[in-house]
Amino acid sequence: MIKPHGSDKLNPLYVQDAAKRAALVKEAEGLPSIVVSSAAAANAVMMGGGYFNPLTGYMNVADSISVAENMKTTSGLFWPVPIVNVVKDASPIKGAKRIALKDPNVAGNPVIAIQDVQAIEEFTDAQMKMMTDKIFRTDDPKHPGVSAFNSVGKTVISGPIQVLNYSYFDKEFPETFRTAYEIRDMMAKLGWEKIVAFQTRNPMHLAHEELCRMAKKDLKADGILIHMLLGKLKEGDIPADVRDACIRKMVELYFEPNTVLITGYGFDMLYAGPREALLHAVFRQNTGCTHLIVGRDHAGVGDYYGPFDAQTIFDEIPKGALLLDIYRADHTAWSKKLNKVIMMNSVTDHTKDDFVMLSGTKVREMLGAGQRPPREFSRPEVADILINYYRSKK
Repeated sequence: MIKPHGSDKLNPLYVQDAAKRAALVKEAEGLPSIVVSSAAAANAVMMGGGYFNPLTGYMNVADSISVAENMKTTSGLFWPVPIVNVVKDASPIKGAKRIALKDPNVAGNPVIAIQDVQAIEEFTDAQMKMMTDKIFRTDDPKHPGVSAFNSVGKTVISGPIQVLNYSYFDKEFPETFRTAYEIRDMMAKLGWEKIVAFQTRNPMHLAHEELCRMAKKDLKADGILIHMLLGKLKEGDIPADVRDACIRKMVELYFEPNTVLITGYGFDMLYAGPREALLHAVFRQNTGCTHLIVGRDHAGVGDYYGPFDAQTIFDEIPKGALLLDIYRADHTAWSKKLNKVIMMNSVTDHTKDDFVMLSGTKVREMLGAGQRPPREFSRPEVADILINYYRSKK
């Protein structure tokens, strides 16, 4: 395993001592409080679990601008996207030096963290536009990440935090949600040193499964971390519990025991393409992974990014900015000529007709009609879980 990003040791912000945590929960009852955005709550979960090491809290305007423009904080730490607590109205906490942050995603809005307020500032319209353009490479309001980023407000509350819980993630996904430090412990117990991570927000089809095998074999890795996003997605994406069931069934039936860890993390998808790929690399390094699979359209949406922009951005960052390396993957699909899944760029004698390829729309239509996609595209047991999901929506 490799060192965390920016420090020799992982420094999760979750208060692990039960007595201290109980005292902070009690203290929070008497503090000025504010309900934060879903994105800010997810940022707290990620800092709590050590995923955003070595950050100690939410960024101020200067750090946010520096990160958006130059991918580093004012102190020089490499970081690809601003990690902020932004609200529309900070009047409930005006003048407060210590505040309780309430979770928008849990009934009753319990306190998710306590924050020491270092500054309350405002992003200007020009700064919001610059950050939007840099992070998402577009200011199109139809882009789900752009829409979310620009809808939460412009008032920035910066300062260190103490995290009191993991929102709904550990309760709704007790078998899957794991912190960065828990993943490090799991991999250490398995004796893994070289580990390749696979990021997913979708169920895994046969091509994804084989891509994980290819990466493990090519890198001579000890194991694979299948690491799924458990937070908010755009409308139409498969819910996390369904994805979880699909991936668990696939691993149970088709992978050798003790070669795969199935875990998830509590974060809302940004759909920021290249910049989000870098963020994925940062927090996979914090889990101890040595490599991250980055394929076509990684963390993208629509046609906002080129198919390999999320790979080439790793060539643009300073040498040594990350200890983790990426495994560069092309589109993978079943070759009718070779009778197996291959990377499409690995052959020169194939046309599109030589591959089994289905659009997402076609796959959804088939599953919705109760039809399994071809075995060359999807494992039948996985398809059945998805068929049941689409049936339940009718």
